Amino acid sequence: MRLTPREKWSLIFEGVVTVVLLLLLNLSIIVILNDVLHSNPGIAGGVYMIKRSLVIGGRYIWSYQNLFIAILILIDCGVLYWRLIRRYHLYQMNHIIAELHYISEGHLEHRITFKLDYRLQRVVDSVNSLVDSATQSMNDERQAERSKDELITNVSHDIRTPLTSIIGYLGLIEDHQYQSEEDLVKYSHIAYLKATQMKSLVEDLFEYLKMRGAETDLAINQVNFSQMLEQLAASYELEASRKHLTISSTSDPDDIMMDADAEKLGRVFNNLISNALKYGEQATFISLNAKLVGDQVIVRVANDGREIPTAALNQLFERFYRVEESRSKETGGTGLGLAIAQSIVERHGGYIFAESDEKLTSFVIHLPVHQGVKLQPTELG
Repeated sequence: MRLTPREKWSLIFEGVVTVVLLLLLNLSIIVILNDVLHSNPGIAGGVYMIKRSLVIGGRYIWSYQNLFIAILILIDCGVLYWRLIRRYHLYQMNHIIAELHYISEGHLEHRITFKLDYRLQRVVDSVNSLVDSATQSMNDERQAERSKDELITNVSHDIRTPLTSIIGYLGLIEDHQYQSEEDLVKYSHIAYLKATQMKSLVEDLFEYLKMRGAETDLAINQVNFSQMLEQLAASYELEASRKHLTISSTSDPDDIMMDADAEKLGRVFNNLISNALKYGEQATFISLNAKLVGDQVIVRVANDGREIPTAALNQLFERFYRVEESRSKETGGTGLGLAIAQSIVERHGGYIFAESDEKLTSFVIHLPVHQGVKLQPTELG
């Protein structure tokens, strides 16, 4: 840390004053001792006997004054160093306080950058860490507020659309504005479909909020993950065949045992398979491949349908995001399925991401074998 010119001159002045005071004190002590020795022959004789008994390097110490003056000089140097270092530390603390006042005025991006001795450096590091933590908490709070507002806006929009249709068709029925019983059935059926769409949205929203809440506990049990994937694939065979698709499941090794909430993980893969069936245009197969790698299970849910645009890959897991708005509404998608899947995977300590090219679109999931372990995404996934 650099001192200001004023602080440097102040430090020099204090050093000079301290030296002058110490010299005057030393002189006073020496004068007093000389007076005592000259006025008391007994003490002078005792000092003479002591110095005759002290031998250093084969020589007698004939001048006690020189030894005493040397001791005083050492003491003076210690006092001078203590005074100056104390003053220097005081200036350092003043600089730290000034930096804290600057940060407290709203400059939260500012950090204390100067280097100090070990003790004060710990204070500086603690202050910087505290500011970082406070800034991160404020940013998280702002993000949570924006996220809440966005959630309310999206939910309001997605509920208002089918609700408007429901009210419109029920209004036609209420006002008897239909020509035949066939029209009445048609209007009732459309209102029913829109109400079902609203129900699906509300259920997905509740599930998403429940999975995002820290108070929601998972029902963890040991699960044969390989068998679970086989059962999921078998349950979708009929629907896949209607769309001229084949669905298969493979596992390496054949029986992968892991700790998980089977019901919640089942929802993840149900969602991914359903998405592949709905949106995997021109696809001929859906594959579920699980592999045990160390202490984690890597699962790929892949299909050879149309490629997902690169710009959309990073947004797939955002709430209410749809790659194609019109197509998703036709299929009744709420835009919350992948967000729910991501939340469930993260609650298990894993992570999920998507890959897509001209040949294959894959959703890749990394899950820990044992709960209590949180996996960190790597550059390679």
